[in-house]
Amino acid sequence: MTTTAPLALATFRVDATPPVGSQMAYRQVGATDELSLSCRGVVLLGAEAPIVLCAVDWIGIGNEGHDAFRDRLAAAAGTTPDRVAVHTLHQHDAPACDFSAERILIEAGRDPGRWDGALARRVLDDATAAITEALVDPVPVSHLGWGTASVERVASNRRILGDDGRVRAMRMTKTVEPELRAEPEGVIDPEVSLVTFFDGERPVALLSYYACHPQSYYLTETPSPDFPGIARFLRGQSVPGALHVHFNGAGGNIGAGKYNDGDPENRVVLAGRLADGLRRAWVATERTPITAADVGWRTEPVRLPAAEHLDEPSLLELINAGRGDAFLSGADRLGWLRRSQAGRAIDLQLLRAGRVRLLHLPGEAFVEYQLAAKAMRPDLAVGVAAYGDYGPGYIGTARAYDEGGYETSERASNVSPDAEAELLRAITELLKD
Repeated sequence: MTTTAPLALATFRVDATPPVGSQMAYRQVGATDELSLSCRGVVLLGAEAPIVLCAVDWIGIGNEGHDAFRDRLAAAAGTTPDRVAVHTLHQHDAPACDFSAERILIEAGRDPGRWDGALARRVLDDATAAITEALVDPVPVSHLGWGTASVERVASNRRILGDDGRVRAMRMTKTVEPELRAEPEGVIDPEVSLVTFFDGERPVALLSYYACHPQSYYLTETPSPDFPGIARFLRGQSVPGALHVHFNGAGGNIGAGKYNDGDPENRVVLAGRLADGLRRAWVATERTPITAADVGWRTEPVRLPAAEHLDEPSLLELINAGRGDAFLSGADRLGWLRRSQAGRAIDLQLLRAGRVRLLHLPGEAFVEYQLAAKAMRPDLAVGVAAYGDYGPGYIGTARAYDEGGYETSERASNVSPDAEAELLRAITELLKD
């Protein structure tokens, strides 16, 4: 059904910084500084039921935690959960959220530790209140902008292949070996995409999409939005008055290792390079009129098969031994396994706005999925956000599971190689006219 209601936008932003003494994904918070974490997004109104796009400066939101975020934001926006996309930027000095893991640990008589959901529930309360307030006075949307630019000297592929076609070395976030940093960038998507909603000449919200692990350095005791958060801040100072929302693309096998030896100075260097790409994408932005009739939303459920190495008795043994509360460990994996075995689907989602298509993927999807989506529709402007439901963990290509390497190891991936066929099927379906 096509609606004739005017197109409008409400924006929201709330603090998502963990307090001192609470647990992040890898460290307890010892101090906070001027770099706060946020939960921010937009509510698009007028195209049938409202559409919510939300990005959070956390490492991951998975399983029942992801369900809760979609449910609560949907209720606040007056829409249904399938029309809510929630993603994280995957910073590592940041919290994780998984209410499945929290519940499983509590049921086992264990301290939920890093899976304690108190912060997530507080952020959800604040976000729903912010959405309710923003919906009182939404801003009209008259034009949509689209711009792209290459980001120079930030992203590189983490997987260095040998002559036998298998991974011979991993070029991680911090790479000090000169020979690995000298290797080519490898398969990446160098492009940052920028979508802008305008009220006449005035930008209301800018949504950016770039595929790369967002770490410069981490394992500190201070929460940080890292270099994407700094780049987002810099652009906010250059284009004031509009909400800037950044989404991490399909960067599961992408990092800054070629250009980062772990020197803390590189955090600002990388932020400046990403901000410069965003600036050039802003300069290149083309504005076109848009109405509610130009906007649509589609979902396609996927059932990603659980990895064969996941076994409930083994995961319960970890939990009962007190070793199941780590990130990508016993409790969160058990939550994912049970959901997968119960046939629970994950929604892939697509926003249509004129010739723009914004695709929303789960987990740490490899960049090949992003490149495939863009190649499917070269006639359209396609942006990709990954790190939606974090339950699957890393989602490699089928070939990558034969190549070896960290991302497709039993330590990192919760899905089988058959996930590729299911994911590509759904992406193809969503990108059809």
